[in-house]
Amino acid sequence: MAFRGDFLTTQEASDLLGVEARQVRVLAEAGDIVRVARGIFDRTSVERYRAERGTGRTRTWAEHTAWGAVALLSGAAPLDLGDTQRYRLRATLLDITDPSELAIRLRDRATVTTWSGHRSVNERVREELVIPGRQRLGLVEDAAIVDGYVHTSRIADLVRRCRLREDTTGSITLRHTSMDIEFINYLATLNRTLAAVDAATSLDPRERGVGQQALIQRLELFRENARR
Repeated sequence: MAFRGDFLTTQEASDLLGVEARQVRVLAEAGDIVRVARGIFDRTSVERYRAERGTGRTRTWAEHTAWGAVALLSGAAPLDLGDTQRYRLRATLLDITDPSELAIRLRDRATVTTWSGHRSVNERVREELVIPGRQRLGLVEDAAIVDGYVHTSRIADLVRRCRLREDTTGSITLRHTSMDIEFINYLATLNRTLAAVDAATSLDPRERGVGQQALIQRLELFRENARR
């Protein structure tokens, strides 16, 4: 019998992810998706996994390479990439036309976790994050939702001080990375590329569509500049 609402059976999760039932159980054991009972899985965690990782056929970039790609698409110089790496990355970007493929390749730029906390802490958390502006994409900011980047070394302290608890349906999304957070802040304020990358894996269809369309435009601009 199929479950509705917040839960999926093993078969439903298998169909959604395009993998065998055995692989669904492996993902749950690894903590990639949330199993709430025997043969029952949290729908949000499965949908988030699918949005961020696709079906597993697209190769993802390492963290520093992913940030190098975001920088190149933003028109900025990448950090920590040699000339050969930069040349190869530029060539790969020129071949990508599918925004979904790009978003999946960029997945490992940060580890994404969702949290819940008292509403009073939202503003405190927001002040400590680098938050790409959704308004650049024409999306409305929601004061109840917090979504931004934090350095990996600071996340444990932030969670402790704000008394956050990990929750797959929480309204606080922390994207933690070992990349220089000042560089990420620079990219976030430079243009809308990073905001588009985040939106392109949103669970909200409209937001995801807006993000993907913005990525298509960035890829087209990147190819135009390369021809000059």
